[in-house]
Amino acid sequence: MHFDELVKTIKERRDTLQVTQETLAQLSGVGLRTLKQFESGRGNPTLQTMQKIADVLGLEVSLKLKSMPGNK
Repeated sequence: MHFDELVKTIKERRDTLQVTQETLAQLSGVGLRTLKQFESGRGNPTLQTMQKIADVLGLEVSLKLKSMPGNK
């Protein structure tokens, strides 16, 4: 999943659950400014921040590493 898709998924889930940004920030322990930047596509959240947001929204974060061509 690309970053833009991740942002879209988070926003859609938050809207589906009718959770405001303020409430999500409070429940997840993530700063409101950080959350707003992330949802606008300007933020660069840590994996830990993503996990906190996902936990509140009932989502699962998984990390897929891909090797670069020529690397073994």
